[in-house]
Amino acid sequence: MRRPALYSSSRPARAAAAPTEVPPTPAAPADGAATEPARRRWRAALSPSNPALLWLAVLLLSAALAFSLARPGQRRLTQEDINAAVLKTMETQVMPSEYARAYETIRPSVVRVVSYVKKSRLRDEDPTPHVKGARPKPLGPATPERSGEGDEIESGVGTGVVIVDKGVILTNLHVINGADRVKVIFFDGLESPATVTGVQAENDLAVLQASKLPDDLIPATMRSTADLAPGDKVMAVGFPFGIGPSASGGIVSGLGRVFRSPEGKQEMKNLIQFDAAANPGNSGGPLVTMDGEVVGIVTAILNPTQARTFLGIGFAVPIENAAAAAGLPPF
Repeated sequence: MRRPALYSSSRPARAAAAPTEVPPTPAAPADGAATEPARRRWRAALSPSNPALLWLAVLLLSAALAFSLARPGQRRLTQEDINAAVLKTMETQVMPSEYARAYETIRPSVVRVVSYVKKSRLRDEDPTPHVKGARPKPLGPATPERSGEGDEIESGVGTGVVIVDKGVILTNLHVINGADRVKVIFFDGLESPATVTGVQAENDLAVLQASKLPDDLIPATMRSTADLAPGDKVMAVGFPFGIGPSASGGIVSGLGRVFRSPEGKQEMKNLIQFDAAANPGNSGGPLVTMDGEVVGIVTAILNPTQARTFLGIGFAVPIENAAAAAGLPPF
């Protein structure tokens, strides 16, 4: 069968034939007819759109990359190189202290607890504390000046810690006891009413539920006290005298301590003794490890004076007891 004629746009167009008789076209040389299809096949093979050519280029580049990585002149990293780089970084960069890291971890979970009472209930009350002897006592809230508009005034400030992202907060019972209204202020400044959902009077604990929550509320991580030992570093975070959030660092001074109220009506056992500074307003705040994990709830201090200021001995309720007050399972 005769091969169909092909048109190449690179050839000049032939002039139109005269209406006279067309002379016969001489036959193309035999070798030209044979080489033209071969040229076309080569052009198609070398075209950039040819998939085979693209894969060939990929293979060649991969081989070149593998060869460059396998060159004997390039040394592999060793553990000594990594250690030297880490030491160099530690020498030239200022690293945050472990107390600073613990504070940054627990800070989003610490809340300010404010209690309110009605003026009509304060007319016959004596706000001056009566303390006798060097006995442990609750820290109590930081008491501001009793003034305000209307019948409701701010009666005290304490601390709480979020333990569930739904707004469950632990604090001390004596911080909110007798309040007509409770408000909590989160780390981002959001203020929310709070209701008391549970109490554990024998351990001076109360559980609050906030009605409004921040979008990015982060609950604290609670850690078992089973491996806690005297000498372990701890930090107390709260609002001493309403100032804060404030952090104070120290160590665990002892375990299994006994608390007896000034009036002798209450005895708390198995407490954590610590020497991180705590003052009125720290009540209900977290006692945390250097990992920022909560091991206790600050509740009392030992003080022989009526000033109710810290002299070096504080007590915290172990977090196992506090978690049980909130209905959480033990560790």
